[in-house]
Amino acid sequence: MDEELRDQLKRVLTSVEMLLPRPVPPIDWSACHAANWRRHSFSGCLEPVPEIESIQMDDLLGIDKQKGAVEENTRQFLAGLPANNVLLWGTRGTGKSSLVRALLHRYAPRGLRVIQVDKDDLIHLPDIVDAIKTEPYKYIIFSDDASFETGDSSYKMLKSALDGSVYAPPDNVLIYVTSNRRHLLPEYESDNRGAMLVNNEIHHGEAVEEKISLSGRFGLWVGFHPFTQDQYLEVVAQWIDRLCTKNGTTLSWDKDAQDEAILWSRKKGDWSGRIAYQFASHWVGRKLLAQRS
Repeated sequence: MDEELRDQLKRVLTSVEMLLPRPVPPIDWSACHAANWRRHSFSGCLEPVPEIESIQMDDLLGIDKQKGAVEENTRQFLAGLPANNVLLWGTRGTGKSSLVRALLHRYAPRGLRVIQVDKDDLIHLPDIVDAIKTEPYKYIIFSDDASFETGDSSYKMLKSALDGSVYAPPDNVLIYVTSNRRHLLPEYESDNRGAMLVNNEIHHGEAVEEKISLSGRFGLWVGFHPFTQDQYLEVVAQWIDRLCTKNGTTLSWDKDAQDEAILWSRKKGDWSGRIAYQFASHWVGRKLLAQRS
């Protein structure tokens, strides 16, 4: 073969290899409890997650009703009983995604597995499901912090999967999605211009109906709402107690500490459980460091 042609072929092969995903061995789901769908060029692959944030159900404070609803649905799923796809929506920092991770920690020994998929990669749902549909485990396909535009291809695929009209996941798969938006789509004042009043009943216009059509396909809606100041302070106190116990010490939760916690939340502009945990970590860490100085 001509040397120049051989060099050209080598360059072509090198370029093609750069476009192809690197070989990934099949996941051993008996040892791996979670995976990410990693997009690469034209397709993607499942990559195991070696370590998962060690958050437990009891660590999620102030959302007992939400925990109960989602956990019950998950237990039905694991028992092979009818269960619903779940939309966890509401205020940021209130524990939506942490709840899914905590469920995995609690129920992985009973066969629960989680596959996290970016919302833009939901178009690959058929490929993801094909890789797991024969596995003897129960899978939650989890998309965190999702929001869409109506024309998105991922929006259409998710809508189809939830409805089961064109593409339906197998019995060992459920879809859990978190979003700050109740309907997963931006809402505008102009959306209501097409509404009609028929026999004293409001009928939404086409724009609103289209937005509701996706969220309405989730069988279970679970709302996460802002804490009041009192709830926030209660969660702060619980986190301080837990962090102190973890470090083998006690600290006084007094009026000055409460005032600090309130000031911290005002600077953040939020009363959420995430902010409560962040303040507790800051306050306990600072106090214990001062004791050691």
